[in-house]
Amino acid sequence: MMNSIAALMPFIFVAPLVGFVWLTLVRERMTESASAVVGVGSIGVSALATALAGYDYLTTMPGGGSVTVELWTWMQIGHFAPTFAVRLDALSLTMLGVITGVGFFIHLFAAWYMRGDDGFARFFSYMNLFVASMLFLVLADDLLFLYFGWEGVGLCSYLLIGFWYKDPANGAAARKAFVVTRVGDTSMLIGLFVLYRTFGTLNIAAILHQAPQVWTVGSPTATLACLLLLGGAVGKSAQLPLQTWLADAMAGPTPVSALIHAATMVTAGVYLIARLSGLYALSPVALECVGAVGAITLLLAGFTALLQTDIKKILAYSTMSQIGYMFLAEGAGAYDAAMFHLMTHAFFKALLFLSAGSVILALHHEQDIFKMGGLRTRLPLAFASMLVGTLALTAFPLTSGYFSKDEILHRAYLTGHHDLWLAGLLGAFLTAVYSFRLIFVVFFGPERWRATSHGAPHPAHELSHHIPLVVLLVLSLAGGLIHLPLGSVLPSAQATVEAAGWVEYAPVVISLAGIAAAWFLFLQAPQIPAGLATNPATAWLAALWRSAWGFDWIYDRLFVRPFVWLSRIMRSDPIDQLTNVVPATLRGLNTVAAATQNGNLRWYAAVAGAGLCALIAIVAFT
Repeated sequence: MMNSIAALMPFIFVAPLVGFVWLTLVRERMTESASAVVGVGSIGVSALATALAGYDYLTTMPGGGSVTVELWTWMQIGHFAPTFAVRLDALSLTMLGVITGVGFFIHLFAAWYMRGDDGFARFFSYMNLFVASMLFLVLADDLLFLYFGWEGVGLCSYLLIGFWYKDPANGAAARKAFVVTRVGDTSMLIGLFVLYRTFGTLNIAAILHQAPQVWTVGSPTATLACLLLLGGAVGKSAQLPLQTWLADAMAGPTPVSALIHAATMVTAGVYLIARLSGLYALSPVALECVGAVGAITLLLAGFTALLQTDIKKILAYSTMSQIGYMFLAEGAGAYDAAMFHLMTHAFFKALLFLSAGSVILALHHEQDIFKMGGLRTRLPLAFASMLVGTLALTAFPLTSGYFSKDEILHRAYLTGHHDLWLAGLLGAFLTAVYSFRLIFVVFFGPERWRATSHGAPHPAHELSHHIPLVVLLVLSLAGGLIHLPLGSVLPSAQATVEAAGWVEYAPVVISLAGIAAAWFLFLQAPQIPAGLATNPATAWLAALWRSAWGFDWIYDRLFVRPFVWLSRIMRSDPIDQLTNVVPATLRGLNTVAAATQNGNLRWYAAVAGAGLCALIAIVAFT
């Protein structure tokens, strides 16, 4: 049975890689339907290989809890001999299920969404490479190869966010995502240098085995390495202070947004910290930073989402907030709860983005929620899908999000992290308010789309549109019943306090209160939020939240403008001009010396006489 798992594992990431190569090499000669078959089919093969390997793994449970397949040694330089190996354990299996399973339905939906686009085959080639890079990342047994996958998803995010590159704004959004995440990647790379210098290897299992023997709890080197790795995690997962790229990433096609938010890029940071949980156990300071970053980010994103009008940006800030919950859980030591929420979030966030894509296309690419309204009867499947996804997002009882988010908050309280618990409760209230604001504005109330020139909405009828929504709807409802056998990989947080009965029900009560507040503010009394946004006493706060707390403004003045100013100075090459002083001086002296050689004998005699007089004077007076 172990042999069958080993045989299947390479197919998991090779299948989408083959799809990428095929679509790249022959896409000019492929029809749209053929491109869809290759693009979607390659992810289907990967999902099937994952399902078969997962079944074998769960039914046989290999010794040690993992199966490792060594494929080749990349290089041999002294003692540095990184081996490319893929590793399957409960943690990587969970990620594989999310990436290939949810990724398959996103690809299937994209076959409907992108039909008629001039870059149809190019789109699927990029999407296949995106999935292959993420699979490479989570299967890697070595941090060096994990980093290759890490950079791969960064490259693909650039290609896909700027997919419609003829619009300069899309190119700017792609560059922003690429540059901001590179800051985190550089931090992570330095962290890898620290690990290699300490342990002499980047093999994950070897590092986790040696770390408790080399470092004591609270070791400065352990803290340094963990904080540097955290820098990489916050970049990829759009957490404070590198969160500014995520909202702009909505410039890409909606299936790209779904893939980034649900199945690939933003989950990488959560996975990295969970995978290296043994290191973070040795650095309480770094672990506290993980929790604090998550708590602050989920609140920052929640307040920001309240004022957004773009349907995709509202969902983007909700992703930022939910990833914050995962960081919060990891900061409390509840790694398994974080991964559980990562899985359920993939279900309902993919459903929300795909539903939003259905609405956007039905309204002829309109994304302003205040140009929608009254769509629940005209787009019934999109309405049902977005309603279920929103209920799961707000942790409504018995939805998948209820089980995972409730687990995070309960564990945070039990481990004595009451500050994180309170932040999570406030975040739950904000999530309910902004999520149902979207539902009530888009699907209820007056049909504002009638005032636009777009015409009536056109619902979709294709199976490639319906099947992904229906499957993800079911998973968003029942996905919380899936059991993740993560105990063999991740440590279990120990309870330090007892919780009263009301603690368990507090998140549900808070969420229901948020839904009620949204119903009152955006259906019964919409003049209240409108008045608060224009009232001079509160308009400044609304503007602050609408601008995502002004981080772009701050970074523009701290980093962008000084860099542009320096670039303008360097355009005139001041360094070259400074170094040119030496040859210019020598040329000037040469000109003066050359002027003395004029062929006039009397001038030569006068110079010789003057020199003789100067020599006599020097001798006489010294």
